[in-house]
Amino acid sequence: MELNELFKTSTPVIGVVHLLPLPTSARWQGSLQMVIDRAVQEAVALASGGVNGIIVENFFDAPFTKGAVDPAVVSAMTIVVSRLRQLVAVPIGLNVLRNDAHSGLAIAACTGAEFVRVNVLTGVMATDQGLIEGDAHQLMRYRRELGVDIKVFADVLVKHAAPVGTLATETGMANVVADTIHRGLADAVIVSGGATGHPPTSQDLAKAKAAAGETPVLIGSGATVDNIHQLIQSADGVIVSSSLKRWGQIEQAVDPNRVGQFMDEIASPT
Repeated sequence: MELNELFKTSTPVIGVVHLLPLPTSARWQGSLQMVIDRAVQEAVALASGGVNGIIVENFFDAPFTKGAVDPAVVSAMTIVVSRLRQLVAVPIGLNVLRNDAHSGLAIAACTGAEFVRVNVLTGVMATDQGLIEGDAHQLMRYRRELGVDIKVFADVLVKHAAPVGTLATETGMANVVADTIHRGLADAVIVSGGATGHPPTSQDLAKAKAAAGETPVLIGSGATVDNIHQLIQSADGVIVSSSLKRWGQIEQAVDPNRVGQFMDEIASPT
């Protein structure tokens, strides 16, 4: 997959809209309009600041289910994404947490969104939701049945999780990346640190890049104005969230000034 085809740049910066708690989540506040208004504010701030794409996540729905989300979550995210597509011109993607990629594909297919992020596409990961098994077989069949060319960006050794068994730890990043691409059919792979806001190591990125061949490798967490030039040397793009928030705090809204500073930094010569 050529990132230029989707993002009109070979090194995209993809911002994240973290939705306020949605209906049926533990912290739902009872107002979908408040969710929509916050999402609009953040998406406009990201797009006007120059990002090349946006991922919409039900981030504040934690604690997450490890399986399918409630239909009300799907409905709410569909409404939000439909609204955002009326306001911003950059490609929009979905990440339905913790790992409901089927719903992500369905929302994308119905709203015209262009990609989804899948936390566990292949393998088995031990997470705070319990054991999550990848199901690339069903997901890719579902994409074919929908008749859409929605790109699948898959995490490898996803954050807030650990691989089950010895296969991933013994074979290392390179083989996990190769399996995700060649056996899971991922269109791009994402390499993150151990938790939200933590960057991957340069070594892990370099191993992933070497193993990925022509498949794009994206930085999935922890990118800042201070480390982006180092990290991007072994990656093709970046998903960035925490450092674009007010005061760099994940609970805050997107800060337009921080977006502009990040975009200026990544565009500046090293």
